[in-house]
Amino acid sequence: MNRPVTRESYAQRLNRVAEHIWAHLDEPLDLTVLAEAACLSPFHFHRIYRTMIGETVIETVSRLRLQRASMELARSQAPIAEIARRAGYGSNPAFTRAFRAAYDLAPAAFRATRRAETGAPAMPVEVQDRPAMRIATVPHRGPPQQIGQAFDRLMAWAGPKGVVMPPAVGVAVYLDDMSVVPPADQRALAGLTVSPEVGTDDTVTIHEVAAGRYARAAVQGPLRPDRPGLRGAVRLAAHQRRGAGQRPLRRGQPQ
Repeated sequence: MNRPVTRESYAQRLNRVAEHIWAHLDEPLDLTVLAEAACLSPFHFHRIYRTMIGETVIETVSRLRLQRASMELARSQAPIAEIARRAGYGSNPAFTRAFRAAYDLAPAAFRATRRAETGAPAMPVEVQDRPAMRIATVPHRGPPQQIGQAFDRLMAWAGPKGVVMPPAVGVAVYLDDMSVVPPADQRALAGLTVSPEVGTDDTVTIHEVAAGRYARAAVQGPLRPDRPGLRGAVRLAAHQRRGAGQRPLRRGQPQ
């Protein structure tokens, strides 16, 4: 088997693992079970996963649980101790240390800050003119805060292909009006800028994002798609300008 075929096979296998982790986030995740999902031995799976994804399985699970905890802190009245237990921490101090390391705030301070920001964006946002971009995308449907699942699938595809190095940029394209469409029905694309030789396949679809004005926000915390080689990634929310007479997004042709 030649190298390109092997790397493509790894991408498909790691996508299955990413889907399994998201579907069983509240359960103990057995390395043997994940290795079986990838059709690899536990030793080989651990090595391939860390090399291609840029973190261990334990780090992935911790990141996703902390991401979910941040949303629960901001949007629910659940006690912090309960949120900590659901995130897999046996004590509040342990949860606080992990959460502070990810978000630079203790859980209670994070909750207070988010509630004080009523109606304000969770991250500083600036509007800027951006050139046209060619992006490989994985679709997401549901609350925009849960797009991390699509980014994990995207990175599982991108890692083996070696396309996650600078100047690659992580891009989130939101396709619906969030003030009108219910969260469960909102559509988005988790994307990564790619070169012309990368084409559509079974995992990703290539789109062309038109040049125009976009909201730009640096992504902070475990949700950020900044695996090694993608430091400083940004998230772009694409909005078509009313009356501009141009389509901000179109599907590209496979190369």
